[in-house]
Amino acid sequence: MDVLTHPLGRRIADVTAIDPAAPAVEYQGTWHTWGEIGAAAEAIADRLPPAARVGVLLRNRPLSVAHVLGVLRAGACVVTINPGRGAERVRDDIASLKLPFVVGDTADLETLVPPGYPATVLGSRDLGAPVEVTPGDPRDADAARPDVAVQMLTSGTTGPPKRIDLTYPTLTRVLAGAKHYESNQDATVRLRKGVAIVNSPLVHLGGLFRVLQCVSDGRSFALLERFTVEDWADAVRRHRPATVSLVPAALRMVLEADLDPADLSSVRSVICGTAPLSPDDADAFTAKYGVRVLISYAATEFGGGVAGWNLADHHKYWSAKRGSVGRAHAGCELRVVDPDTGEPRPADQEGVLEVKAAQLATADGWLRTTDLARLDADGFLWILGRADQAIIRGGFKILPDDVRAALERHPAVRAAAVIGRPDRRLGAVPVAAVELRPADEPVTPDDLLAHATETLARYELPVEIRIVDRLPRTPSAKVDVAAVSVLWDELNERDGTGER
Repeated sequence: MDVLTHPLGRRIADVTAIDPAAPAVEYQGTWHTWGEIGAAAEAIADRLPPAARVGVLLRNRPLSVAHVLGVLRAGACVVTINPGRGAERVRDDIASLKLPFVVGDTADLETLVPPGYPATVLGSRDLGAPVEVTPGDPRDADAARPDVAVQMLTSGTTGPPKRIDLTYPTLTRVLAGAKHYESNQDATVRLRKGVAIVNSPLVHLGGLFRVLQCVSDGRSFALLERFTVEDWADAVRRHRPATVSLVPAALRMVLEADLDPADLSSVRSVICGTAPLSPDDADAFTAKYGVRVLISYAATEFGGGVAGWNLADHHKYWSAKRGSVGRAHAGCELRVVDPDTGEPRPADQEGVLEVKAAQLATADGWLRTTDLARLDADGFLWILGRADQAIIRGGFKILPDDVRAALERHPAVRAAAVIGRPDRRLGAVPVAAVELRPADEPVTPDDLLAHATETLARYELPVEIRIVDRLPRTPSAKVDVAAVSVLWDELNERDGTGER
């Protein structure tokens, strides 16, 4: 029997055992019961020691839900792995992790786990199928993480992607803090009425947290493999949720769709986070569908949300505070500081945001973000921009240097520069300017895009690549990114194209 080391693991086991025949997860029109999910989770948990680092290949499928719950039941550490980042990159990622265990769909494991990788591999072909075990010899595996629940992959702000340690106490406190948005804050272990909709990727904190929130609450949910307006609207019509969660890009897609407002008549509020949302879009959504948009502010480093609107605040303050991302959650503190001195700024003055969250254990309590912000005297927070150069595309963080490096791996490319441009639906998208080496064979933007596809995820791919005679450079011969931005505007103006 698995060792239920942490309260979260005990909660998962208790909830899945309440009524094994009750529906838990709907996927592609088929319901899977709490008993099926619980049995698959237990089958994984029984094979894992507490605190072990376990790589989990995560897709938006019931099998991945069971795998995550199984690792957490065992008191082990979920190391998130995104099988959609490109096979070469995923294999390199797994090879570098030095994991004692890897768990996933058997089809993914067969193609993505490097040959000869020493981990013990646990896989199954479907929910309910037996677990296939390939024993390993992980003597060189990295040390266990006794209190870490999830090592969540996140794009770094000034370097390559990194994993953030989210502890069991952190997740427990964040789950409790999420009650900020609920009128009924009863935490009794029981199965609740209603069906939630999970449409964010499990490999990102928003999707994984939503699943854990549903399981912890004993609430069944419809799991979408990926977001489309049609599938999401169908789920809303059938399940009649009171609250839904949409990233800004998805909210804009729903706003632009020709949906009957009656389709959303059950929905009282939309929780929207992960990327900036224009208050005009929020108001337009409310005007079209009669649903209030509760903007929130979260980051992987915080283990989830630290600020946001609830319905009570929205009714009282939205007209005066529109554009704000709300107020601090219970147990969280916010401040805006001078970026150079670290001194706190007075109300309504711009600076860099710092967060003190009850769920985090930092040296002095405060964690500096890469967001420029201001706080008003009532504690409402405005996010004004980024202090780093990351591009947020529909909630996905893109590092321009990653895209640049992928383009420059093409032998015909002398140098590349990647910048973000505004996009009404996604917030921002990457574009690239490329300087080529002399070559006998012509190289087209499509050639470069196809080459980059081998190493980049789809969301990282530039929406446009322009080949230029010469990239602007600084006196030290580095590509001048600011000048590239000006050049891009000039090229658009010359060609008669505008912003997306």
